[in-house]
Amino acid sequence: MRAPGPKIAYVMMIKTGFPRCLVLVGAAAVLTACGSLGAATEPHTGSRHGVPMPPASLASRLDDPPSPSQPPSGQEPERRPPASSGPGYEGYEGYEGEARDGAFPDAGDASASASPPAAGTSGTGSALSRSAPVGASDAYRRWGLDRPLERPPAPPAVKPALGRSGPQQWGLPPIVRQVPTDQRVVFVTIDDGIEKDPRFVEQARELGLPFTAFLTDNVIGDHYDYFDQLRRLGNPMENHTLTHPSLAGMSYDDQVREICGQRDILWNRFGQQPRLFRPPFGEYDETTLQAAGFCGARTVVLWRAEMETHGLAYRSGDHLLPGDIILAHFRGPEQLEGQSMTEWITALVRAIQAQGFTIGRLEDYV
Repeated sequence: MRAPGPKIAYVMMIKTGFPRCLVLVGAAAVLTACGSLGAATEPHTGSRHGVPMPPASLASRLDDPPSPSQPPSGQEPERRPPASSGPGYEGYEGYEGEARDGAFPDAGDASASASPPAAGTSGTGSALSRSAPVGASDAYRRWGLDRPLERPPAPPAVKPALGRSGPQQWGLPPIVRQVPTDQRVVFVTIDDGIEKDPRFVEQARELGLPFTAFLTDNVIGDHYDYFDQLRRLGNPMENHTLTHPSLAGMSYDDQVREICGQRDILWNRFGQQPRLFRPPFGEYDETTLQAAGFCGARTVVLWRAEMETHGLAYRSGDHLLPGDIILAHFRGPEQLEGQSMTEWITALVRAIQAQGFTIGRLEDYV
């Protein structure tokens, strides 16, 4: 038997002698309840990865940068953190000033007051200096240099604006090959992680050699402790994908897996989220920039000079320019025709010094 509708129930209540005022109060309560049942809930929208996104009223919270004391997701480190923004990375422009200066976890932020862990142990959460490493004053002789590595100039109070190659890249991470500066400073970057020469840790420490590493998981395996020793010297560890594929032409989802996957590993290993990204082989397309932005990269770093087996090679010209980014690799005798990595790095430092430059810390400028 069907229940009487609101109108019939209202008439029956009057006929049975209910006071009109009570009937009206009851009717109002019924109508209020019906209205709340019929109200539309705030819709959820799906992501490209099959994960439901929160309501629009919560979307701004996803764009809030993670706290340095928490994983990027606010979850336990072993769980995958979400990106700091959506695929278009529309909030990037805000990082040119305010958020760049401390709101986002920086590989160089000195957020902990405790001493760093001893060499060879996990360095998760340990603090790093925001300035370039300092070496021993007479160590250069041991490593075959003619003079010490000069300290770099003080970094700029405001990081220089980074250009974009076209209007389609507004809202995406900028691409940099050369830092805008008139200082006689260049930047060394070392890729992949194939060679794990323990003497290079000594060399980097004793020379006070600043560099940025871009790490690839499948050639590092279980040897992240080696790179943690280098990181604790003040050298940031940044993102170079999981398996070093050529990203250009790959689907958005596949590129996100490569970039976000390595981001997550670096967070789990070091307790710090990478903010620079280098595409393998320097090959990328607009989808790469979207995926990199989705995975939290603020800048895509390429290079203008490369340290090859027998010396520096240049994309243009025949010498270094202020602000040049130099590409090198973690390589050993098998890849360097018998040279050790420390001999190769000594040759690189010599070439930089011979042209009147010193080496700065890239993260102080970008």
